[in-house]
Amino acid sequence: MSRVQLALRVSDLEGSIRFYSRLFGAEPAKRRPGYANFAITEPPLKLVLLEGEPDRPTVMDHLGVEVATTTEVDDATARLDELGLFTQVENDTTCCYARQDKVWVRGPGHEPWEVYTVTEDSPEYGHDGVLARGSDAVAAAD
Repeated sequence: MSRVQLALRVSDLEGSIRFYSRLFGAEPAKRRPGYANFAITEPPLKLVLLEGEPDRPTVMDHLGVEVATTTEVDDATARLDELGLFTQVENDTTCCYARQDKVWVRGPGHEPWEVYTVTEDSPEYGHDGVLARGSDAVAAAD
């Protein structure tokens, strides 16, 4: 299993849930306070909705690739390191109501990408990753 993740920060969480439920013909896989995610089979997509500020436009929060195992995260980390990209590893971290192992990297426009696997569900939201919070890390080594 592997699918692209798109995390959006939305001002109207309930309205966004209704819209994306109709768009993809699916209900959220997980709903928690200020949070919902959809695990779409076709196209393979993990759509994450994060509650943002009222009356603000929807913005991209971060992007990702969900993989099945920590080994796949480790392989992605090694591959990105070999390419000379700055990575930030976060193992056994809690984010988005799940325990995760992940690696972060930034694209040339400073867009945060994560390759991650969920190891278990969590009752706590946790925190956004280092690169998702706006670290000054560079996208690639020169």
